[in-house]
Amino acid sequence: MMMKLISIAIALIAVGLGLFLTHKLCYVPEMPELDQNKWWGSGPRPTQEDTEIRPFKIEFSDTMIKDLRERLTNRRPLTKPLEGIQSEYGINTDYLETILEYWANEYDFKKRAELLNEFDHYKTRIQGLDLHFIRSKPKDAKGKKVLPLLMLHGWPSSSKEFVKVIPLLNAPREGFDFVFDVVAADLPGFGFSEGTNKRGLSPVQMGIMMRQLMRRLGIKQFYVQAGDWGSQCATHMATMYPGEVLGFHTNMPISSMPISVAKVLAGSLFPSLAVDDRYRDRIYPLAELSKYIMRESGYFHIQATKPDTISVALTDSPTGLAAWIVEKMAVCTDRDSLHLPHGGLSGLPLPDVLDTVTIAWAERRAATSARVYAEGISTVATDVHTLHKIPTPVPTAAINFKYEVVYQPDWVLRDKFPNLVHSTTLDFGGHFAALQTPDVLVQDVFEATVEFLKFHSKKK
Repeated sequence: MMMKLISIAIALIAVGLGLFLTHKLCYVPEMPELDQNKWWGSGPRPTQEDTEIRPFKIEFSDTMIKDLRERLTNRRPLTKPLEGIQSEYGINTDYLETILEYWANEYDFKKRAELLNEFDHYKTRIQGLDLHFIRSKPKDAKGKKVLPLLMLHGWPSSSKEFVKVIPLLNAPREGFDFVFDVVAADLPGFGFSEGTNKRGLSPVQMGIMMRQLMRRLGIKQFYVQAGDWGSQCATHMATMYPGEVLGFHTNMPISSMPISVAKVLAGSLFPSLAVDDRYRDRIYPLAELSKYIMRESGYFHIQATKPDTISVALTDSPTGLAAWIVEKMAVCTDRDSLHLPHGGLSGLPLPDVLDTVTIAWAERRAATSARVYAEGISTVATDVHTLHKIPTPVPTAAINFKYEVVYQPDWVLRDKFPNLVHSTTLDFGGHFAALQTPDVLVQDVFEATVEFLKFHSKKK
């Protein structure tokens, strides 16, 4: 009798624990109350806010160029790589020397600025910060529908990342009855957008600012394409404003919901059931994935905990800034090339990479851009943690390039994006898709938008 009672008690405890865990994993919180107009500028909010949209021109000044070249020319000798080591210990300093020589002597600062200025650039003050963006409307829509598209980048980039895809998005494409009116914005603290001196500018708050920017432009409904931290901002926008975001296309699709984490862990027991065999090695075995994450996330941990310390070195030394940025751009483009001197950077055009480094140097963005890591995962960022647990009804499209940082199969992504209407998985490409594979990315955006339009037509 006693054993029977003990068995019943154990069974009840097991059932209770199972119900408790299920509740914790599947619990969807209420939408948090968020300050939709928080002031991020210096000093108190003025009585009359500046809402002007001002034309902006990118300039790399002679003073900046002279100083940068002198710092590069007078750099201290770099420590040589260990014997038999290419990029396994970080950036190969022999290879870095060639990049620095190119930057100092061959990179044409004025010409690169001219190329960027082929687009229409603007600045406007949103919630106290000067935000920079490119606005590129189709020159000849040829009777096509014109759809507004907001594009958001991540670290260490800016709107410059999209200069190859914008003309393709503006241009009519055979088989599609629409083109895009593109707004490519620099996130606060990135590129030519002003950073804040106040704590708490998380990806959620950045998403609020991006929505304010679109409203400033008179655009009340729009589509979003984004990757990296921009994808986090866009995910939160889709969750907060499902009536305004008409479709979300991302080249870094991630569901951070607790149930998604549990599914990934459970899938390791039966990988063949959890993920297509062709893509199994992108996620399983988890031990290998963990090794990769541990190996490559050192920069993430530093920027998430002590961004201001590392930024001192990066702000003072262009050699250090180049090494820090180039190494991460390389490994995120092809992490299987650590046995080669370039470490994966061969997949990206060097002038494009140096545009990113130059903008970060000229605008002193090391600290203001790195802080997004701290604000995005901080224990006090309750808005971020709460919104991650709320599914969005916005129709979503995912494109998975081979060397994207994280891969999740569709059945996991649907926890956060139940209306995943388009999904593409490729055996090539990397994290900086707009620079590396612009044609492929644009084609997928067009195809995804067809599905977005179908989704909304069915709801009418």
